[in-house]
Amino acid sequence: QVQLVESGGGWVQPGGSQRLSCAASGSILSSTAMAWYRQAPGKERELVASIAGGGTTNYADSVKGRFSISRDRAFKTTYLQMNSLKPEDTAVYFCMMVIRGAQRWGQGTQVTVSS
Repeated sequence: QVQLVESGGGWVQPGGSQRLSCAASGSILSSTAMAWYRQAPGKERELVASIAGGGTTNYADSVKGRFSISRDRAFKTTYLQMNSLKPEDTAVYFCMMVIRGAQRWGQGTQVTVSS
């Protein structure tokens, strides 16, 4: 069975940077799409960044130019590089991969941006 394990997250000052990673374990061939979502307190979960099987990336307007999504060549690990972080970026971040036609989710990791 597939498991997604996230790492990274924690506290960072405004203007700082942080990198999240999400690795798929288990016997899988590859994912067909990968994405990062986030959910801030009192708000709905929103899509932050995604990368399709063909390599096309998309970003939420709020993070465009600051965040970057990437993947390993095997499509089993995804990364989210976050730069110029703002307090409004504070949220629980979740990775998602489409594997064998189904969405698989990581456990979520807290990112807190404050002074």
